Amino acid sequence: MTTRAHPLYATMKPTIFEHMSGLARTHDAINLGQGFPDEPPHPDMIAAAARALAEKSNQYPPAFGLPELRDAICKFYARRQGLTLTREHVIVTSGATEALAAAILALVGPGDEVILFQPAYDSYAPMVQRAGGIPVSIALSPPDWRYDAGGLAAAITPGTRVLILNDPLNPAGTVASEAELAMIADICVRHDLFAICDEVWEDVRFDGTPHRSLMSVPGMAERAVKIGSAGKIFGLTGWKAGWLCAAPALATALGRAHQFLTFTTPPALQWAVAEGLDHPDAWFAAQREGWAASRAHLRDALEMEGFVVLPNAATWFLCIDLAASGIALSDREFSERAVREAGVASIPVSALFEGNGPRHILRLCFAKDGAMLDEAVARLAAFRDKLRSEN
Repeated sequence: MTTRAHPLYATMKPTIFEHMSGLARTHDAINLGQGFPDEPPHPDMIAAAARALAEKSNQYPPAFGLPELRDAICKFYARRQGLTLTREHVIVTSGATEALAAAILALVGPGDEVILFQPAYDSYAPMVQRAGGIPVSIALSPPDWRYDAGGLAAAITPGTRVLILNDPLNPAGTVASEAELAMIADICVRHDLFAICDEVWEDVRFDGTPHRSLMSVPGMAERAVKIGSAGKIFGLTGWKAGWLCAAPALATALGRAHQFLTFTTPPALQWAVAEGLDHPDAWFAAQREGWAASRAHLRDALEMEGFVVLPNAATWFLCIDLAASGIALSDREFSERAVREAGVASIPVSALFEGNGPRHILRLCFAKDGAMLDEAVARLAAFRDKLRSEN
């Protein structure tokens, strides 16, 4: 008997994150590719999860999430972003990637066009295609990666149904301005589009600029799906606890798609996240200050060695301009060689583009120990010097 997989997956390659992390393990390299913090988890969160395992139910929680967590998410967003939500707005998912899948499956049908800004998280286009939709890509340009009203308007046709906005933007580490959010909202309202808002980096923002959700912009409350991630908020990426927020009727439809994906998320982690979201703002500020210090550490080390670092306002990532740093290789070639020859794993940003895009931008994760960052930069600088000597 011949086993035939769906054609979308039969020839699909591993994600760039899996590929580069695999190479990092093979070559015992410093992994600045896949984004996760290296510091130990906050003891408050581990204690909350352990306490829930011992004292709470370990059986199936409600499919839409524990009411206590749904309420905690509403209170968190009311306090930190001024959003007015009830538990009927919230569906708990097994991570933000599952939330994205549920939103796309619920909103995208065969032939529907979906606007994707590039670079983009690499699950967007395959999930749109799996739902029968057609990805329509709009390329953003370094170093600022700004959203252009003309380019967006030109991409919209009578078949456009959904727009996916990742703000703050991974891998660029940039945030949309108030004017850009207003422009995107205006176009969504005028063309009757749903917006899937991947806002997982909403609480990993620096320099004192608060997060503004597209959902809060006039006209968007009924047409926006807001996606959040406890993994990013608490630096616990392996917990895979995420959520969707939308107007109640829309949230119910999203929940129906979710129930046939993972159905539920581990209850102990839900209890722990609910407890964690109730921490005072100072608790979260201390966590962000630690990440901000790591950002400054890596930026200073890179610039000291002559690498050109792009602006960053959010996420755990800095990007460097290889061409401006005196490196003639493409980002993909540099990344592949650096992990093997220099012992440092990174992410070539071109791997997060559908179609044409810049081929000279490299992403590095800074949420690591300072000594590790220093060693990684020293290795990259030595590798760059070796490339120059070869020429």
